[in-house]
Amino acid sequence: MSEKFKAQIEQIVYSNEENGYTVARAVVPGSKDIVTVVGNLLSLKPGETLAMQGEWTTHPRFGRQFKIASYETIIPATLHGIEKYLGSGLISGIGPVMAKRIVDAFGTDTLDIIENNVDRLAEIEGIGQARVEMIGQAWESQKEVRDVMLFLQAHDVSTGYATKIYKKYGKASIQVVKENPYKLAEDIFGIGFVIADRIAEKIGIDKQSARRIEAGLLYVMQQVSDEGHVFYPYEPLVEKCREVLGVERDHVVQAISRANLAKQIVVEDINESAEEFIENNKAVYLARFHYCETGIAHHMHMLVSAPAHIKSRPADKAIPWVQKQLGITLAEKQVEAVRRAIEEKVFVLTGGPGTGKTTIINAILQVFADKRNRVLLAAPTGRAAKRMSETTGHEAMTIHRMLKYNVRSGDFEKNEQNPLACDLLIIDEVSMVDTLLMYHLLRAVPRETTLVLVGDANQLPSVGAGSVLQDIIASGAVPVVELDEIFRQARTSKIIVNAHMINSGLVPELENSRDDLEDFYFIDREDPEAVLRLIVDLVKERIPKRFGLSPIDDIQVITPMHKGTVGTENLNRSLQEALNPDRASLTRGSQRLCVYDKVMQVRNNYDREVFNGDIGRIAAIDSESRKVTVSFDARHVVYEYADLDELALAYAVSVHKSQGSEFPAVIMPVLTQHYMLLQRNLIYTGITRGRKLVILVGTRKALTIGVKNDKTRRRYAFLRQRLQDILNR
Repeated sequence: MSEKFKAQIEQIVYSNEENGYTVARAVVPGSKDIVTVVGNLLSLKPGETLAMQGEWTTHPRFGRQFKIASYETIIPATLHGIEKYLGSGLISGIGPVMAKRIVDAFGTDTLDIIENNVDRLAEIEGIGQARVEMIGQAWESQKEVRDVMLFLQAHDVSTGYATKIYKKYGKASIQVVKENPYKLAEDIFGIGFVIADRIAEKIGIDKQSARRIEAGLLYVMQQVSDEGHVFYPYEPLVEKCREVLGVERDHVVQAISRANLAKQIVVEDINESAEEFIENNKAVYLARFHYCETGIAHHMHMLVSAPAHIKSRPADKAIPWVQKQLGITLAEKQVEAVRRAIEEKVFVLTGGPGTGKTTIINAILQVFADKRNRVLLAAPTGRAAKRMSETTGHEAMTIHRMLKYNVRSGDFEKNEQNPLACDLLIIDEVSMVDTLLMYHLLRAVPRETTLVLVGDANQLPSVGAGSVLQDIIASGAVPVVELDEIFRQARTSKIIVNAHMINSGLVPELENSRDDLEDFYFIDREDPEAVLRLIVDLVKERIPKRFGLSPIDDIQVITPMHKGTVGTENLNRSLQEALNPDRASLTRGSQRLCVYDKVMQVRNNYDREVFNGDIGRIAAIDSESRKVTVSFDARHVVYEYADLDELALAYAVSVHKSQGSEFPAVIMPVLTQHYMLLQRNLIYTGITRGRKLVILVGTRKALTIGVKNDKTRRRYAFLRQRLQDILNR
C-alpha cells in the first residue's frame, strides 16, 4: 500500500551513476529513527529532505526499507541539514570543513546568502574573492543542472549524464533534448543511440520518423566501425538496421539514400575485384572513413612517386660502414632492410620479437644521421614511444603529439600546408595505427621524405577501424622486408621462442625447470574461480617475492574478455581489493576509484593530451573541488568527476588495450570459456607484451584451441585494392 513519508538524508550508502539507483540512510524529522530508503533518486546529497511516496518493504538480507516511487526535494532547514548539504560535494570549493565554518557564521540563513548575497562568504576566513566567485558560479550551475536532471528523470534518463549534457549545451540543454535527442548520441561520450532513442520515445518521436531512422543508420555504422570495419556491405547493413530499428526495409533504403545525399555516408560501387566479399559490389562508408581510406592511397601514391631528399652513402658503401660503426654483422634480410631504407621512398619492416627490428632501426638512424638528415621517430602510444626512445637513444614521440592536435579547430596542425620537418620518418608499432590516424599521418609527410613503417603484422589489428599494416603489406604497393630469424641472444628467451612457435601454429613448450628461474610458465587450472585466486596470489605474493617485481608497476594482467570470472571487470575488482585497499576513494557507477589505483584512459582526449590505452596512477582525489589527479609518466592530469568515465581500472586490461606496451611481467588467463575469442594472433599479442616474464594460467585445451585458430574475423576495408592501383598508374 502506497504511503507518504518525509525524512532528511543522512548518508548515501550506494549510488549507481548509470541508472540513478540509490540506497541511503535517512532521519525522520522530530525523532532519532534511522531508516533505509531506496529508489532511483536524483543526484541525492546528504542534508536534503525528501517528501517521498512509496511503500515499506522487507529485503531478505538488508531488512526493512522504504521503496520510493516518487519524491520531491525540500531545501534543508536545520543547521545540521544545511551543513551536510553543503559539505556533500554539491559545490566545488566547499567541503565538509568549509561547510561547517560557513554554517557556524550564517546559521539558517546560509543558503539564502549563497543564493542572493554570495559576496558575504568573503567574511569567512579562508574564502578569498576568487573562491567566492567559484562558489557562486557552482551554485548557479548546479541549479541549472538540477533542472536538466529533473527533465531527464521524467524521461527515464540516467542522472549520471546530466552534468555532461549541461556541460555541452549549457542553458540550451533542455531545448536541444526536446528538439533532437539524437544529437546527444553524436555529441556526448557515453550517450549512444539506445539512450537517445529512449528519450525520443518519451518525447513522442515516431519510430517510423525519418530523423530516427537516419540517426539509427549512423548508429549502426558507428557500431560496425567500432568492430573494426571501414565500410559495411550494403545488403547486410540494410538487414542489420532493420533488425536494430524494427522498421521495414524500404525505410532503411530511403534513409541510406538521404544520408548519402547529405554526405554523411558514401555508397560506393566497388570494382569487380571485390566480388569475393561484397554482394552487389556496393560498400557503405561513414563519410570520414571513405575520405581517409581514399586519402591514404592518394598520399601514399604521391609519396612513392616523388624523389627522395635524403642524403646517404650508396648502399654498397653504407652497409659495411654501419656494421663497423655498430660492431655487428647483419644477417641477409637485415642487409636487405637497410638497403631498402636507403634506396626506397617508402618501405615496411616487419617481424616478430627477437628478429632484430630495433637493430635495423638503429642501423638506419646511424646511416642517415651521419649525413645530418632531419629525422623524426614516432609511435602510436606513449609507452611505445618511450620504449623507442630508450632503444635508439633518439627522441621519439606519439603520433598525436607529433601531428599537434588543435583543440579549437578539432584537427591536426600538421598537414599538407604545414608538413612535418623531416627527411626521414620512422613509425614503430604500425599494427596499432588505424585508418583515420594513418590518413592524418600521411597527409603531414612531405613528398620528399623517406618513410619507414615498422611493426609486427601478426599481432592483433588496431583497436580502431581497418587493418592498415596488413593491407599495406598485402597490397605489394611498397617494398616489404620480413625478418624471421631469431638471433642468438634471443633464443635463450622462452617468451620469444614460444611466441614464434605460436605464430607458426605450434603449441609452445610448457615444461619448466624445477631449479632455475625462467621467463615463461604455464600453470594448469580449469576452474575459473581457482584461476582468479591464483592470479591474485601471483600478482600480490609469488611474483614479487621470487622475481623482485612491483605488483602494481611491473606486473600486468592481460585477458581476452571483459565479462566473466576472469574478465577485466572482475579481475580489476579483485586485484584492487588485494593490492590497494582502504585508500581514499570515490564511487562512480559500479566502479570504485582509490588513490594510488592503476588506471587506463579509454578514449582519446586531446584537451588533456591523454590517449586511449595510456596507463597512469591516481595521485589525488579532491572531494571539495570534485576533481581527480592522475599521474601519467610523471605528468599530472586533472579530471572533473563528470569525466571519470574516461578512466578504467588497469590492474587487468584486455589484450587489445595492451597493444604497443611492454611490461616486465605479464599474466594471462587462457580458458575454454574464452572460446569465441581464442585466436592465434590474440595469444601471440598477449605473450609478446611480456619483457622478462610471462605466465599463462588455464588449460592446455584452451591454449591449443587458440594456437590452432588462425581464422581471424574479416574486417571490411578496401585499402589493399586501392593501394594496388598505385602499381598500375
